[in-house]
Amino acid sequence: MRAVGGVAVARTVAALRTQVREWRAQGLGVAFVPTMGALHDGHLSLVRAGLERADRVVASVFVNPAQFGPGEDFSRYPRQEEADAALLAGAGCHLLFAPGVAEMYPPGFATTVTVGGVSEGLCGALRPGHFAGVATVVAKLLLQCLPDIALFGEKDYQQLQVIRRLVRDLDIPVGVVGVPTVREADGLALSSRNRYLSAEERRIAPALHRVLREVAAGLGRGEPALDLCRRAAEDLLAAGFLSVDYVEARDAETLSAAGKLEGRPLRILAAARLGGARLIDNIGVEP
Repeated sequence: MRAVGGVAVARTVAALRTQVREWRAQGLGVAFVPTMGALHDGHLSLVRAGLERADRVVASVFVNPAQFGPGEDFSRYPRQEEADAALLAGAGCHLLFAPGVAEMYPPGFATTVTVGGVSEGLCGALRPGHFAGVATVVAKLLLQCLPDIALFGEKDYQQLQVIRRLVRDLDIPVGVVGVPTVREADGLALSSRNRYLSAEERRIAPALHRVLREVAAGLGRGEPALDLCRRAAEDLLAAGFLSVDYVEARDAETLSAAGKLEGRPLRILAAARLGGARLIDNIGVEP
């Protein structure tokens, strides 16, 4: 394996498994951070969390075509391997797994992993096939690396719940760790897609986090979730968002619809479009 940006790079499953096997023989624990690249401090927080829990950290960079639908931004999604590798090296990552599409989906590939329940509704309803693409590639990555733990950001909360259910249902021997969302000072969740925002759109974008906090506060006062979420969507449009895909209160574990804050943790989730970017965010609410 040769190094890129100061970190060793494996481009095949065989090379990845060889390195992990060597670490295992030394009695070292392994953490894994799957990404699509275009890294920012949110991704690096996952690497740092991995270093706190394991001896070695592997990060993957693979822009997964299976999770992009027609008309989505697969072709323009940022690809910057050298910059990503340098960031990973600076964060203490030990190995970058950077396979090509042919390595992940060789000729004749014909298997799809579909997770029911938590993948339905929210982004699952608006992006048909998206979570099947996520579940398939994550199942492959976890089985290719077989780390002790894998770390995922809570910003993509529905995705995190899909992965937790996938690992549980298929008995994949990997612990799934959710890591809190990293935000800018004004509350905007870090995202690779934030770079699509103009200066004016960037000024508007923190309204997404603000309305989520307002919904959470209203739930704490006993107000109905439906009314709170409807007002939140109206506030986003008034702030300058082009459209609102959803603002919803869901059970934090099952993602079933929730009417009020009654005895179980909730998650308030939102997705809205601003300029050329589709932004998502969420916050937790405790009873």
